[in-house]
Amino acid sequence: MSVELNHTIVHALDNRASAAFLAHVLGLEVGTAWGPFVPVDTANGVTLDFASIPAESIVPQHYAFLVSDDEFDAAFARIRDRGITYYADPFLKQPGEINHHHGGRGLYFKDPAGHGMEIITRPYGFGG
Repeated sequence: MSVELNHTIVHALDNRASAAFLAHVLGLEVGTAWGPFVPVDTANGVTLDFASIPAESIVPQHYAFLVSDDEFDAAFARIRDRGITYYADPFLKQPGEINHHHGGRGLYFKDPAGHGMEIITRPYGFGG
């Protein structure tokens, strides 16, 4: 069997709110809570299990999602409709812009717990 990432735990201030936020932006469904976790499943079988922890224990992480051009357009529209601040760069120095790296499009935004979220339409290294 080849090694695959199955799930990861995402620390949140409010597991339900963070799961709902990401699911809304990406056009996904929030799964049924299991114990302390609220899951969001991705198309490649990886589950993000959101868990509530105290704010002082949250260490911001980075999560990047590869999406199709149509999915990018839909997510970008939801980001703008909600007034979510987005950036072209991971250092958050280019607000209100998207990037065109690797022949695609990408942007960064923060989730309610302060994690850096990224959506891209081409994987790194694609297209030279």
